[in-house]
Amino acid sequence: MAFLLSKSYRYVVTRKLFAQVLVMASKRAAPSSDLAALRRVFDKAQRIVVLTGAGVSAESGVPTFRGAGGLWRTWQAQDLATPEAFERNPSLVWEFYHYRREVMASKHPNQAHIAIAECEKRLEEQGRRVVVITQNIDELHLRAGSKNIIELHGNLFTTKCLKCRTVEKNYDSPICEALRGKGAPNPDAADARIAIENLPKCKQEGCDGMTRPNVVWFGESLDPDVLEKSHNELNLCDLCLVVGTSSVVYPAAMFAPTVAKRGIPVAEFNIEPTSATQHFGFHFEGQCGSTLPAALAPTESEQHYKKP
Repeated sequence: MAFLLSKSYRYVVTRKLFAQVLVMASKRAAPSSDLAALRRVFDKAQRIVVLTGAGVSAESGVPTFRGAGGLWRTWQAQDLATPEAFERNPSLVWEFYHYRREVMASKHPNQAHIAIAECEKRLEEQGRRVVVITQNIDELHLRAGSKNIIELHGNLFTTKCLKCRTVEKNYDSPICEALRGKGAPNPDAADARIAIENLPKCKQEGCDGMTRPNVVWFGESLDPDVLEKSHNELNLCDLCLVVGTSSVVYPAAMFAPTVAKRGIPVAEFNIEPTSATQHFGFHFEGQCGSTLPAALAPTESEQHYKKP
């Protein structure tokens, strides 16, 4: 089953299709928590894909705006992270993202991020490949040292100009002077009501157009090129790790079950079982920063590896 249609078509994933994938995989045995067994698979794997979600970032203290209490002021993320919300009130949406950008200054990669990055570096020297496909937009994988990163939902520190369409990195703090000191998350904080002309602007010479966060909002399609890259890596992998994701956000929710359907080993690391857990070969429950490092540590055969 393909993950991606031709680029000329919109990528559409339905819950019905996802359910069919899970039903076809339902005859698998219950997932194992045998770390030694996973390590034997890991030792032989040449192309490893690591799918990561909000749970990994949450362990670094990054707000996920999900579940009970997951509000910014009185808003849920899905109320602000939409094209319609930005059109109605760009000032409010930029306050929300300004807060998310600024809070990252006090957040750092945790042991799960570090284990993945160290594994990628180590296996690269052995001619093996590790790729991270992440739903997170916070760059913690990058800061941990990972290089092979596919960001499904964009990047918090990248902007897109609504006038010239330029996409560029932006680490300014604050991203514009009008947002300095704004974006407080408490429910009684007043909206800044910043004029459009004072919101973040494009830095391209002669443009000066308004920018938006270069992230995928609710109701928007993922970048076809990003999906194609993900599709290629998933099709070639011989081990898939699902780390800190609830497996409910589409299209990423389909990735690991479809890989498992091909007979490729899939191991899930999460604080609790998900709707897809029973269809994977392995499941390790607990904080990813505690469970993942042992799985990705050097094996005995690696310790005897010599560069050609």
